[in-house]
Amino acid sequence: MTQTIPQAILDALTDVDMPRLAPEPGFAETCMLAGHSIPVHRAGAIVVGSGAAGLRAAVELKRRGGDVCIVSQSAWGGTSACSGSDKQTLHTANTADQGDDFKAMARAIRGGGAMDEDTAYIEAVGSVRAMASLQFLGLPLPQDALGGTLRYQTDHDETGRATSCGPRTSRLMVKVLAQEALRLGISFFNQTTAVRILKQAGRVTGFLAVRPKDRSEDNPLGLALFRCEALVLAAGGPGELYRDSVFPNGCFGSLGLALEAGITLVNITESQFGIGTRREGFPWNLSGTYVQVIPHIYSVDDAGREHHFLTDYYRSTQELASNVFRKGYQWPFHASRMLDFRSSLVDLAIFRETQAGRRVFMDFNRNPLPVPGDVPFSLDRLDDDVSRYLRNAGADHALPIDRLRHMNPLAIELYRRYKVDIAADPLEFAVNNQHMNGGIAVDTWGRSSLHGVYAVGEAAGTHGATRPGGSALNAGQVFGTRVAEHIAASGRAVAPPEGAAEADGAVAEIAASLRPETGVPLTALRAEVQARMSDTAGILCTGEEVRAALQAARDLNARIRAQGIGYSRAPEVGRALQWQQMALTSEAVLTALDHYISSGGGSRGARAICDPAGTALPMAVTGPLEEVRFRPEREEDKASQITLRMEGRAMVLATRPNRSFDEAAKAVFERDWPAWLTGAIFDLPQPPLD
Repeated sequence: MTQTIPQAILDALTDVDMPRLAPEPGFAETCMLAGHSIPVHRAGAIVVGSGAAGLRAAVELKRRGGDVCIVSQSAWGGTSACSGSDKQTLHTANTADQGDDFKAMARAIRGGGAMDEDTAYIEAVGSVRAMASLQFLGLPLPQDALGGTLRYQTDHDETGRATSCGPRTSRLMVKVLAQEALRLGISFFNQTTAVRILKQAGRVTGFLAVRPKDRSEDNPLGLALFRCEALVLAAGGPGELYRDSVFPNGCFGSLGLALEAGITLVNITESQFGIGTRREGFPWNLSGTYVQVIPHIYSVDDAGREHHFLTDYYRSTQELASNVFRKGYQWPFHASRMLDFRSSLVDLAIFRETQAGRRVFMDFNRNPLPVPGDVPFSLDRLDDDVSRYLRNAGADHALPIDRLRHMNPLAIELYRRYKVDIAADPLEFAVNNQHMNGGIAVDTWGRSSLHGVYAVGEAAGTHGATRPGGSALNAGQVFGTRVAEHIAASGRAVAPPEGAAEADGAVAEIAASLRPETGVPLTALRAEVQARMSDTAGILCTGEEVRAALQAARDLNARIRAQGIGYSRAPEVGRALQWQQMALTSEAVLTALDHYISSGGGSRGARAICDPAGTALPMAVTGPLEEVRFRPEREEDKASQITLRMEGRAMVLATRPNRSFDEAAKAVFERDWPAWLTGAIFDLPQPPLD
């Protein structure tokens, strides 16, 4: 029987109000840099980014007595606060009676390969503290009558480690962490875009930012100088890199910022793609119950004719419906799941429809139409795993919308908040870029290759080729805490000394690159980068197309160096510099991807490497799909990671083995306690990151 959830609870879990920021601190000094009078701000540690990972780092550092502040392009406007799914997942360790332990969880986290084993174990062990501390701060994770946290199965998760507050889990995480940050008196600098990392003698000294409120006759670009001893990059992933994206608008991340500073990146070949509504409307992942209720999926051409295209791919109505359901917990596209009529054949079919110029819809008021010549859809004719799940959930209703209303009414309410009534109208969607699994290379304490710079959350390249759903949220919390612990133990969380010599040249370079009249136009730059990445570096790639795209990306960056960046009005200065960095990020991703493909790398994670000589051939009911014949993944590629850093204008590639973890090793209290008491655990030598 479907229970009616009070409107107040629906409101609290879908329309999450964020706290109001305290007034910004002023500045005590200005300095003249390349003819610009620029305000100066100082803190021992500065966190760039106000999402869940960055807030965790700031809160934990403040609790340890650190002098810390937060710089944000748009507080509460990033991926953590503005993204989600039907039941946005937090991935944490389950109990032993469910067959779980930390080592088993670590093996699952790193199961996709190209991930450091020690990092996976750290995330598993730290997940308990991360979840408990969020609950202490007020995160409303659901419990049973005896106090156990409710769980379910998610992507790449055979144990059932997932839990959720509903569609807005990460926004609720941001809310409780933001409230704690404000309670602790942490300063926020909002509408502040970091644009250039400053360094001297091999360590960070601060960064330059664009702040429109600081723009004046003596500071026409609105620049500000931030000085710090430790810098935490927590600005998320490069969401603007793709045209077809489920990221909120304006998510640039910090990979370009890191590249310009010579910081090593890792695994930037690895992203995540899946079905969702695009950001032109309300960007949202269509995973979990959205597809587990088995809605009808169809396309519409320019003449308004419907095409029930999935019947061209699957052999029976039961097979079609069961694989639509499986997109709930096999949501990310995975090349191997195109084989044997499995669930990623759904993604491929949708992708091909949109490439053909048709619009694809999900209709919750219709069940799937039958495959020609087969019997109609019935809940009594589904694969065993699908029938068992729906039966256990009590979802035996006649229509998908009624099954969804029973299983997850919050999923309907969420879209209604954004003027989309999926109970009445079909929902348009597509295959979109959703997450960057690679990023800045870090060690077990979150340290990057530049002394004093740390990275957490999606900015850090810790996620490997694939990852369990919700593990990224957990990783941000675990490493946010570890970064804070390391900064506090190192004594860096104190205000830095005065000085601005190295900033002068950086200001001059920024000013020279901004050419309103003659530079590469901002709108054209955006369109070129996004189209190239979506069309050649999405779920289907070929060596020839990637190689050609790389050359085009290099040519674009050469034009930018020669002509600068054009913009039409002063408030676009920050965006212009971010798009300059996004063009650089695009070249870096394509450089690494070209290297991987030309070295014989196979299909893994988000991308199928299509090759006429490939041995993996997806089939449809109409026959073999030769155009998507692909290379299977090579086992040796799982054991290593591709790194990339910039030296001057050159992008330097390397391959390093995954760091190992000895599962047989055991901690001994009396032997290992002194290392904790003396702080020796923080003094571990930093392993090579490239």
